[in-house]
Amino acid sequence: MRHATVLRTGLSALLLLGAWAAAGPSSASAAPSDSARAPASAALLTAMQRDLGLSEGQARARLADEKAATALEPKAQRAAGSAYGGSWFDAKSGKLIVAVTNAEKAEAVRAAGAGARLVENSAERLDAAKARIDALPAPAGVSSWHVDPASSSVIVNVVASERRDNDVRSFVAKAREAGPVTVKTTAEAPQTFAAGTVGGDPYYTGNVRCSIGFSVHGGFVTAGHCGGAGQSVRGWDGSAIGHFQGSSFPGNDYAWVNVANGWWTVPVVLGWGTVSDQLVRGSNEAPIGASICRSGSTTRWHCGRVLAKNETVNYSQGAVHQMTKTSVCAEGGDSGGSFISGDQAQGVTSGGWGNCSGGGETWYQPVNEILNRYGLTLHTA
Repeated sequence: MRHATVLRTGLSALLLLGAWAAAGPSSASAAPSDSARAPASAALLTAMQRDLGLSEGQARARLADEKAATALEPKAQRAAGSAYGGSWFDAKSGKLIVAVTNAEKAEAVRAAGAGARLVENSAERLDAAKARIDALPAPAGVSSWHVDPASSSVIVNVVASERRDNDVRSFVAKAREAGPVTVKTTAEAPQTFAAGTVGGDPYYTGNVRCSIGFSVHGGFVTAGHCGGAGQSVRGWDGSAIGHFQGSSFPGNDYAWVNVANGWWTVPVVLGWGTVSDQLVRGSNEAPIGASICRSGSTTRWHCGRVLAKNETVNYSQGAVHQMTKTSVCAEGGDSGGSFISGDQAQGVTSGGWGNCSGGGETWYQPVNEILNRYGLTLHTA
């Protein structure tokens, strides 16, 4: 495979040859020093302006605020102690907001540098309620459910056209017995974003096209529904890349593929030849409310916000747990692709509803869970 061919096509954010081969390894969760951080790429700023309605200056300011909030979150959670009720990034104030169940801990959180909001339920109680709901069989008309720290409840999303269905109503009633629940409606049921084979795409498994997520040392991570363990993977030119070394779906939606046959890995998410590339420098988890962007083989770069974490998504193939929901759009073939916040890897695209013409929502499987599950190390710049 010639270097020029791969660089010219800009096909894979993770399989470029030559230019990034010298980049050294680092810990999957290691935070880069400020001096190591490159300025925000043109690709990221352009996508944030387009999808979030920001000016370039506002986009840069938001990235700086989100970086500070991400760094502050562990300290603020420790300050809240057992009164911790969850946290999120508030774009209007540019601050991390922490939910707490008593006023004394609210003052401790403020002293740590975050905003505080008094709520009724602790994160521990809400997580326990969600775990009980996870044990319930969910009908197709129930889209997903997650803990929402702002409302201090478990949000259960039902498909609007199915909200009067007897099975849906029965599920909601049992969910309410499990703990504090708020019911919301969504336009469509979620589905995975795999697609049939078409030309010029990152990788193929059988007749399925998916997108590469992030480079790890020895391969890349992607979505589990794209292929099972042992299945072979072909590149954009039809040549062999490697095989699925591990895969889990449903229950989870993650997998990893080894890289061989002249391919190797790089710490880059590409803009598909139309926007600048984005270096990957770590995998610090962005808070709820933070901006986030996605790169996929079908719809390229799109941005939005983190809407919820630890959401259970009820696909037709079965429920998938511990997902993160975003306002970013996606379409068929984007499955497995990169979700990134600033220069920090966040996860791999799983599924959602809608499209990039009319909008929608997309879930991703957090990347740190994948790295920990398979003992992988993220390839960083």
